[in-house]
Amino acid sequence: MTLIKSISGIRGTIGGVPEDGLNPLAIVKFVAAYATFIRKNTKVTTNKIVVGRDARISGPMVKQVVLGTLTGMGFDVVDIDLATTPTTELAVAMEGACGGIILTASHNPKQWNALKLLNEKGEFLNAAEGNEVLRLAADESFEFADVEHLGKVIEDTTYKQKHIESVLNLDLVDVEAIKAADFRVAIDCVNSVGGIVIPDLLYALGVKEIFKLHCAPHGNFAHNPEPIPENLTEISGLMQHAKADVGFVVDPDVDRLAIICENGEMFGEEYTLVAVSDYVLSHTPGNTVSNLSSSRALRDVTRQHGCEYNAAAVGEVNVVAKMKDTRAVIGGEGNGGVIYPASHYGRDALVGIALFLSHLAKKKMKVSELRATYPPYFISKQKVQLTPEIDVDAILAKVKEHFSQYDITDIDGVKIDFPDKWVHLRKSNTEPIIRIYSEAHTMEEAEALGAELISIIHKMC
Repeated sequence: MTLIKSISGIRGTIGGVPEDGLNPLAIVKFVAAYATFIRKNTKVTTNKIVVGRDARISGPMVKQVVLGTLTGMGFDVVDIDLATTPTTELAVAMEGACGGIILTASHNPKQWNALKLLNEKGEFLNAAEGNEVLRLAADESFEFADVEHLGKVIEDTTYKQKHIESVLNLDLVDVEAIKAADFRVAIDCVNSVGGIVIPDLLYALGVKEIFKLHCAPHGNFAHNPEPIPENLTEISGLMQHAKADVGFVVDPDVDRLAIICENGEMFGEEYTLVAVSDYVLSHTPGNTVSNLSSSRALRDVTRQHGCEYNAAAVGEVNVVAKMKDTRAVIGGEGNGGVIYPASHYGRDALVGIALFLSHLAKKKMKVSELRATYPPYFISKQKVQLTPEIDVDAILAKVKEHFSQYDITDIDGVKIDFPDKWVHLRKSNTEPIIRIYSEAHTMEEAEALGAELISIIHKMC
């Protein structure tokens, strides 16, 4: 069993003994700590916390424990039940709530679940706030309400439709253009909440023909739920069989979006943000942001529009902070996470789909043709397994010194920018590994660069 406590939330496998799995005892402790933090820090007076969940098998059990704990701490809970991560984020703001908890382990397999913690803006807690919740949990510094001050549960399942309506109301979402294009769309929603919201979104956008894979929200994921090429062979075949114009794949909580070309080839998860940003910048010029491990293609496209690109440390909360600092009009992460401030500061596959279809309809191109208009880059993702005696910080310092003649960024691990490629090394927050991401104009070159860094690290060790 596994329990990972980090600033971004509490993630673990279901079951196990206390402190060794995401079981009811662990859930109560961390939810009570979060409630205590919210009570001390919120400026909102509604006394409400929103709870939404993806369709994992453990979702109903986890939700009942969370609801009981929050009401036991004296909070009223708005239970929106099956809802995407971005839907829950929007619901916090729409409710004027003190915060929110999303019950989802994102792209992790079905035995996992997690508590993702939101502030009163519907945004993830920052590092200092997350650490304070962990401290409160470790010290068990919380006190439950007496019988006169228990909270209540308010069920509200209207937020799926409210989310869709908010997407339709975005200025750059052109429903008439999408409708006129008469797209045939294939989708894979990996048997989670995407299956109950993505079809409704597409119909609302004017798409008449939808070919569905794994849209029943029962939580038995039909394949590894991370939307990366090796897991998407089924929809690739469906594209050609159904003669679909475009395919969309989302992860279990619908904050990541992968796009499939009409010929069954991958558009590339890095290029979801690139294409959407190209469309946004063509109508509303401004700054863009992605994390250090995302493709250089976004920087290139941003500069083509005469605008400025900035990089942030890895992690959605860091990207959002940099977007706010630079007043970016679009940003996100290279894993298919689109953050569009005109909607809200959170990764949102619904927004990504609506903007991409608007872009595609106006370009009047095939998806593969649109993909060919963007700078060609290839990213290799490798890793080095760590042992307890390895001093990761010392290794990163030596790597930085070894490549000191090149541009170095060290806000999150070490990123080395060569004229025509880059490599980024960072310690994982969730696994005992050093992640090594490298990008170049061919996959062979990217993999060779990553292998070179692995060899250097092994010699240092």
